[in-house]
Amino acid sequence: WGILFSHPRDFTPVCTTELGRAAKLEPEFRKRNVKMIALSIDSVQDHLSWSKDINSYNGEQPEDKLPFPIIADAKRELA
Repeated sequence: WGILFSHPRDFTPVCTTELGRAAKLEPEFRKRNVKMIALSIDSVQDHLSWSKDINSYNGEQPEDKLPFPIIADAKRELA
């Protein structure tokens, strides 16, 4: 199984807390063999920078990797 979830923009307060919570819940999804993927119109570089904010919000090291990828959909082909 897989979950594809989207958010409107990186670096927004609500999106940061929501993806932070999703990161915390990822082990529960993994136990059920579910892979998580996030998606937004922001660039890969923005996603990489923003992931540091998400990790900091969660009390993790900023340079740690999120437990799921964030896809860049700048052309809005998926979203």
